[in-house]
Amino acid sequence: MKRLSFLFAVLAITFVSTSAYAQFTQSQMVAEWQRAKAYTKAYLDAMPDDGYGFKPTPEMRSFAGQMLHLSDANYYFGSTGSGKPSPMGQTSNEKTVAQTKEATTKAVMDSYDFVISSLQGMTDAQLQEMTKIQKFDVAKGVAFAKGFEHQTHHRGQCTVYLRLKGVTPPPEQLF
Repeated sequence: MKRLSFLFAVLAITFVSTSAYAQFTQSQMVAEWQRAKAYTKAYLDAMPDDGYGFKPTPEMRSFAGQMLHLSDANYYFGSTGSGKPSPMGQTSNEKTVAQTKEATTKAVMDSYDFVISSLQGMTDAQLQEMTKIQKFDVAKGVAFAKGFEHQTHHRGQCTVYLRLKGVTPPPEQLF
């Protein structure tokens, strides 16, 4: 029973957090994504060139793979939320971009630029319109919220990669 109660509490917090983010105005969402872009850039800058191919274990993604996966999802959620076609089409950065500092940084920053420009082209009313994420009908603002949650998750995972390479991660950037 305790496990079930804990699970419901976690789900409720997640729902409330995502729902609260989805209620942000368009300008607030743009500001949050700009902050996330700068924070992610600090992570990309912190990793030495030779760390981009680093994997903590063989079955895990490399540092570059984590960041390129993040970029693929940024395009997906930005496209889903805005209705704009992704400039990537069906291409995957994770599978096609060289896992170098320069190439990875460019690909990741471009994905944030796509999300931010997509949001800048929307109104608060459009963020309340419905779209589909897989089989779920959600407000477009929720699509951006899920993308924000996803990029935060993968950037957070990269903290361990930096620590294992002897690098102090960038300080948290809440504002």
